[in-house]
Amino acid sequence: MPELPEVELVARALHQLIIGRRIIEAELLRQRLAPAHTPKDFAARLRGAMVTHVNRRGKHILIHLDNACVLMVHLRMSGRFLLLPVEVGLPKFTHAIFYLDDERRLIFSDQRHFGFMRIIGTEDLPTAKELKGLAPEPFSEDFTPTYLADVLSRSKRTLKETLLDQTKVTGLGNIYAAEALFISKINPFQIASGLSKRRVPSLHKAIVAVLNESVAHGSTLNVNPENIDGSYYGGGYEASWRVYDREGEPCGVCAKLIERKTQGGRSTYFCPRCQKR
Repeated sequence: MPELPEVELVARALHQLIIGRRIIEAELLRQRLAPAHTPKDFAARLRGAMVTHVNRRGKHILIHLDNACVLMVHLRMSGRFLLLPVEVGLPKFTHAIFYLDDERRLIFSDQRHFGFMRIIGTEDLPTAKELKGLAPEPFSEDFTPTYLADVLSRSKRTLKETLLDQTKVTGLGNIYAAEALFISKINPFQIASGLSKRRVPSLHKAIVAVLNESVAHGSTLNVNPENIDGSYYGGGYEASWRVYDREGEPCGVCAKLIERKTQGGRSTYFCPRCQKR
């Protein structure tokens, strides 16, 4: 599943590619993609609207329109955006089509069928159920070591599980949680409330650093309009992973072999020497 850096980069690419474009028509081909709307309602609320800007909140992409509406999109496991000329055929798993005023089509495809869309009034965005419970953005002034210390002190779950909770830390997923814990030399299986306050600043710094590092890497890549998301998934940053998906490989710090254990139904990668309990 895409994490904050990937979603941030997709939002930036969409902003660059479709800013100022008007939606001539919209087709919802799979209604479960946008369960709050019928295909007719979906088309009516988007028809004629111009894209004013695109940004992100948590892992949600927000496409702002000049009709006082926002198209909220969650990519989930395999959601993809493509900007295609009319002569190019539609992908097999096309679930929504947005016909733009430059005779191109913005396509949303989703092989796993888990993607999500919802149209919401701009003024209602702050209270949208998908967004109102999210924690502060890691790049915001509200995400401080003090905030993180308070969140961790009230959690009886493990550190890794707590960091994946979007109501505690927004945007972190399996990859960057593992990387941040390794950088800060903290064991992922430790109970969050048991982490000493003196170690919280290093974890906070590592979270911000690893997310910034990934976004910076993706910012140097060229965007292929016909495969917008593909510019960022597998774009070479995996070569920089320190522990994630490196089971059995030597740790870059101490040469101890990286281990993998199942935690909360997901794989957790860590160095047993650098990240002792």
